[in-house]
Order: sequence, then C-alpha cells, then structure tokens
Amino acid sequence: MKPSIIVHGGAWDIPDDAVEACQSGCQRALTAGWSVLSGGGSALDAVEAAIVVLENDPVFDAGYGSHLNLDGRVECDAIVMDGATLRAGSAAALQRIRNPIRLARKILETCPHMMLVAEGAERYAKTHGIPLCDPKELIAEAEWEAWQQCKKDQQHAPANHRGHEQGTVGAVAVDSHGGLFAATSTGGTCCKLPGRIGDSPLIGCGCYADSEAGGVSSTGYGEAIMKVVMAKAAVDLLRSEASAMHAAQETIALFSKRTQATAGLILLDRDGNPGFAFNTPRMAYGYVAPDGSYHTAV
Repeated sequence: MKPSIIVHGGAWDIPDDAVEACQSGCQRALTAGWSVLSGGGSALDAVEAAIVVLENDPVFDAGYGSHLNLDGRVECDAIVMDGATLRAGSAAALQRIRNPIRLARKILETCPHMMLVAEGAERYAKTHGIPLCDPKELIAEAEWEAWQQCKKDQQHAPANHRGHEQGTVGAVAVDSHGGLFAATSTGGTCCKLPGRIGDSPLIGCGCYADSEAGGVSSTGYGEAIMKVVMAKAAVDLLRSEASAMHAAQETIALFSKRTQATAGLILLDRDGNPGFAFNTPRMAYGYVAPDGSYHTAV
C-alpha cells in the first residue's frame, strides 16, 4: 500500500499576516509525518510526529499557543484513533502536558479506558513516563495578550485574536501496511468556561477512523460539530462515495445546513486518497501527493 498523510491547522478567518506562518507550520508537520511513512514507519508514529510539530508552534491553537480559558489558563484536549480496531485514546482538560497527543497515544496503547480528563489524565501521564510541566510554560505571549483584550471587551474581536473559536490541529495517515490512524489536538476557545470540552477529543466528532472506509479530523465550532457527529458522518459517506473530496464537501454542506455554524475537515479514504472541505474564509491544510510532492494551502 502506498503511504499517505494529510494535516490541518484549523479552519477560521485566518488574517493575511498569519497565512505564511500557518502554511509553513503545515509544511513542517507534513515533513515530520512523511519522513516516518516514507521510511516504512507506522501511521500512528506519523500522525503523532506531525501533530507534535503543530502543538509546538504558537501560531496554532494546540499545546503551546493554546487559547486561554476564562481564568487565564490553558486547557488542552487530544485524541488519536486506530482504524483497524476502532479503539481511541483521548485526553481532555489538560493543564500540565506539553504535547497532549503523546498522552492520547499512551491512553490508546496502555489504558483500559479510552478517555481520561483533567487531574486523573495528568496522573496517568506522570505514572507512564510523560512529564508534567508548569502550566505557565504553555502560555504563549500572543495568547496572553489576546486573553487580556478579550477579557476587557468580551467581543473576542479578530483584532485581538487569531480566531477565538478555531485553530485546532489534526492529521490522518495511512502507512505501507494499510494501517490507518486519525488524530486531533486543540486548546479550545478563548475565554471558555473552565472544564469546557468541545468536539476535538470526542470519538466521532473531532476525530474518527475506520479502516473499512477512512479517517477524519475536524476543526471549527465544537458545540456545532458535536450536534452532527461530523467526523463519523464523513466516514459514513466514505463508505458509499466514489470521491474522497466529494465526501468531505457533502459533510460540510450537511453541517452548514443543520447548524448554520463554521467548520472544516480533512480526510483520507481507505486507499489513502485525500479530501478536505470548509465553510470558513480559510483553512490551513496540506497533504502529500502520490508523486511525493507536498501541497499546502491556506
């Protein structure tokens, strides 16, 4: 099987001055993931490698650079799903994990449960070799400034922020052995209530993978994405749609009609063909074409 990978850095009203940084981040994430796949590595290793790059880049709303909640603290969520077993590993409301996707993977591989949250998730991380960090280490200067402005005017204006309800990151990969994994990571929305969890770490909403059909990572307004279980809806369309791109577009059309909200998604069908769609002004994404060339756009 020919390997394939697609990534995203969020669907929102990305301003002109952030386009280059978002595109560059997706390019570096693709490079990290593709280096795994092209060397015969697993799709799980590839999605983790890609998302770690995005979590470490403050231009994206995940890991370092996450939006701050109402109390001025970072709370991150992440998920990874195995298309072969339908098993997922999910972690939410994390305040002391530098790369949430690493904990999601640890839960996938070693935990009897599929989702852990808050202090319990962090305790599991610590006892399984994932170090905890000072919560302040996750706060990027730009997000601290945006939070202070948003607290003042309560409007979350684009002038204050890069997109207060979007910016989630994700990746989907197929490896040479046919393994299919999808993953999503986010810092949520600016000034969200402490303890708020959106679509990103929820199986079927922010992420879904089934080797019989394909894998999806979602981004956008979480409360609306949950209403239509968007990632699962897209995978269900892949069971009957001839085109990965058409399945992505049909899913966003359904989402728009039923919720009147904004979102985007990336996907690979079971053969590794990429698809993507969004109803926002822009979405940061990239994929590796069959000839090995990188395609990124915002």
